[in-house]
Amino acid sequence: MSAKDNATPTTWVDPDDAPELADEWFEGAHQYQGDTLIKRGRGRPPIPESERKVPVKIRYDQDVVDAFRKTGKGWQTRMNQALRQYLKEHSVNELN
Repeated sequence: MSAKDNATPTTWVDPDDAPELADEWFEGAHQYQGDTLIKRGRGRPPIPESERKVPVKIRYDQDVVDAFRKTGKGWQTRMNQALRQYLKEHSVNELN
């Protein structure tokens, strides 16, 4: 007796038995006009370009990083908020 003898036989499924696609299915689908995405279906919506994060490699003093890390999860977001607040209150040129 070989291992194939105990294999479960596959059952053939007629493609004509596929369910009919309802309007709800089409409403949730991505829609394109050429190569441009017009409407997204399920999932996370695209982030507007003005809100996108840019990965950069930067070096901070250890005490600055430690202070933000001590605040727990989300410390990088808080560091970004602190820099954004500084920019509202000061000019970058005054650091020269």
